[in-house]
Amino acid sequence: MPSFHQKTVLVTGGAGFLGSHLCDRLLGEGHKVLSLDNFHTGSRLNHLHHADNPDFSLIEADVADPLPHLQVDEIYHLACPASPPHYQESPVSTLRTCLLGAINVLDLAVRTGARVMLASTSEVYGDPLVHPQPEGYFGNVNSFGERACYDEGKRAAEALFHAYAGEKGADIRIVRIFNTYGPRMQPDDGRVVSNFVVEALQDQPITIYGDGSQTRSFCYVDDLIEGFVRLMASDVRTPVNLGNPGEFTMTELAALVVAMTGSRSPISYLPLPADDPRRRQPDISKAERLLGWKPTVSLEAGLGPTIAHFRKAVVPSTASASLPDDLPPFSVAAE
Repeated sequence: MPSFHQKTVLVTGGAGFLGSHLCDRLLGEGHKVLSLDNFHTGSRLNHLHHADNPDFSLIEADVADPLPHLQVDEIYHLACPASPPHYQESPVSTLRTCLLGAINVLDLAVRTGARVMLASTSEVYGDPLVHPQPEGYFGNVNSFGERACYDEGKRAAEALFHAYAGEKGADIRIVRIFNTYGPRMQPDDGRVVSNFVVEALQDQPITIYGDGSQTRSFCYVDDLIEGFVRLMASDVRTPVNLGNPGEFTMTELAALVVAMTGSRSPISYLPLPADDPRRRQPDISKAERLLGWKPTVSLEAGLGPTIAHFRKAVVPSTASASLPDDLPPFSVAAE
């Protein structure tokens, strides 16, 4: 058996929903983890259980600013607001994070020889005219629309990764993430699973934008993190879709959430926002073929722990409410 090699891994956006689950996985495998976050959408509470772990360090910093002098083996670049209410709050800030953040982590990767993975998004396909969406589809994106700061920001970040690989020899990986859900999502996340669950738990009207026929494909967070780890360990340098190909209408999702929460919520219909994709489903044949990856958690199975998380978040217990969200950094890893 080969001996275990402990790596030092930087996770930008490490205190966020996906980032904190990834940090858990990497620490569980015995690696040293540096979590970098500016806490715009992330939370220190997501790392509280690592406070006494000598292999974990928390760096409070903005990835769009010059990074600390670090020595790392791998970089998972996840930092960026990912839900429409958050990334539309400041389009300029979102674009700075996408562009300058990508440049900063790529420069660090080139200097240290680290392998670096970009968390891109299915939003690069825009409102797709091809269904399901394969990696070779160039997309249908409105460059001046309300979602452009995120959609085009991620497309530009992918272009930067490709350019750094060709010109500077960066060892890149690119994952295009489709809708993901699970514990540690914020109640105000703004995406459909969190919106529906929070509304259902409070017996408020469940808000469906459009007529409810538009579709999404929902991947449980544990499945996605498994895909991250497999992609990083692979030799695949071109973009890879990661998501659950099961396709559900918004009406179907709302009915399932109401049933699983025992809610009395009625359904409320509002106009569909501009450029909101009407269908979204990943073609994951590339991930299946090259990574041996496919999701294993059904929507119903994943919604169970997700609803349990939101029950605590929406009506927090006395113990959890006593933990402030402005905890100081546990440690700062910088040279």
